Amino acid sequence: MSSAELPALDPPCPAWPGSVREHGGVRLHVRHTPGPDQQTAVYVHGLGGSASNWTDLAAALGPNATGLALDLPGFGLSEPDEGFGYTLAEHADTVTRFVASLDTGPVHLLGNSMGGAVSLLVAANRPDLVRTLTLVSPAMPDLRPALSRVSDPRLPLAMLPVIGKRVRAKLAGMTARERVEQVIRLCFHDPDSVPASRVEEAEAETMERMRLRWASAALNMSTVGIIRAWFSLGAGSLWSIPPKVRVPTLVVWGAEDRVVSVRKATRTAQLLPNARLLVLPRTGHVAQMEHPATVARAVLGMWEAHRVGTW
Repeated sequence: MSSAELPALDPPCPAWPGSVREHGGVRLHVRHTPGPDQQTAVYVHGLGGSASNWTDLAAALGPNATGLALDLPGFGLSEPDEGFGYTLAEHADTVTRFVASLDTGPVHLLGNSMGGAVSLLVAANRPDLVRTLTLVSPAMPDLRPALSRVSDPRLPLAMLPVIGKRVRAKLAGMTARERVEQVIRLCFHDPDSVPASRVEEAEAETMERMRLRWASAALNMSTVGIIRAWFSLGAGSLWSIPPKVRVPTLVVWGAEDRVVSVRKATRTAQLLPNARLLVLPRTGHVAQMEHPATVARAVLGMWEAHRVGTW
């Protein structure tokens, strides 16, 4: 199917069904989008997200590839192993082991935000597993004041001694709907454009996560893992990773991204030896959710160009 023949996404389809799968010694909750066996797309969500963040894009790409959207350990419905440290490297190792055991050949790997940084690490360390790479606002180092990039300005205070306990108690008293609305205001350029059905799905998923004993630790420790990666220097820096990634890569960024500034877009794409950049106007941090058809057309264009050797 060509990019001009993408299926309609109105009304939005419900989240794809999921189940816990064990591959490569890791157990993850995975949402499956049916598609042809010749190609497999693996989707990796961002910090605080889940596999359901890829529902619409996976639907648009479904006629061209089977889709597997992962809940990273501690997120969505994936229970983390005891002692899991939530560093970017550990998340990347989890994805690598999962993909390596699929027996599908190289996959199309797509990552958003933290999932983009994780996907970069996978492609750099195991290029044999990755056919193409799509990065949607990957979590490249962004050292603006933290308050400009969090859904609730109280979150950084929750990490502090003394006052942190009181702040955490107030945050814990928020309803699932309030949490969802905060995240939407941060991540979407136009919060009013989010369909009511998507808000309700996110609220139900948030309510379920609030009951999971590991959910808070997963979010907090993964946040720390990203910050540590941002401040790493030399060979350990996230900026040292892109030059090692040789696979065809599409970098997608929202011009109005409030989480990771679009100012990082050009440098990220320029450091990747085989990349092209798409910056979308009137778009925030989750382009695959705000404009799935546009992103799908760009992804399919890369897939086709790679197939015929013109990328």
